[in-house]
Amino acid sequence: MGENYKLTYFNVKAVGEPIRLIFAYAGVKYEDNRVEHADWPEMKSIGDKTLGQSNAICRYLGKKFNLDGDNDWENAKIDEFADAVADFRMAWARTFKEKDETRKAELLKDVLETVVPQVFGTLEATIVGNGGSPYLVGKKLTWIDLLTAHYLDFFENLHPGVLIKYPNLIKLKTVVYQTEQIKEWCEKRPVTNM
Repeated sequence: MGENYKLTYFNVKAVGEPIRLIFAYAGVKYEDNRVEHADWPEMKSIGDKTLGQSNAICRYLGKKFNLDGDNDWENAKIDEFADAVADFRMAWARTFKEKDETRKAELLKDVLETVVPQVFGTLEATIVGNGGSPYLVGKKLTWIDLLTAHYLDFFENLHPGVLIKYPNLIKLKTVVYQTEQIKEWCEKRPVTNM
């Protein structure tokens, strides 16, 4: 009998969406258990295995569904890029959470002028150096491509034009969101504000 998967996360895309993209791409059925923030403290583990942290879940599912690298080096590079995307996400999250509008503007300016060129520039150069592949690592789609495409899409929706200097990141995002499984998921997923 196959494994039964259940993703319990808030009713937003955020860090849960890359996991949903992996399930969609792999064609694996799972329970998409969306909870409200007020209900979170009452949530309990169900079953004998529970895994927290979105990147750990992505890594586990990537290996399960052949969305990982072809060797240890490729998997190390995937982890490197996952950490870079997490650095970007955390820098942006500080702007989102900031209440003081002046400080928020300063933080956003730093993200757009420093963090984006640093992280997106590194990812862009990686794809350029990947021998014509549209992916970050190797010649096949991996979980890091799904995770990265999600955050690129999310951030570009908030800041239109932010990817204009990164044509290979635009191509990566397009390749991911044009795969049949991902298109189907995007058409049927619940509409959320984030």
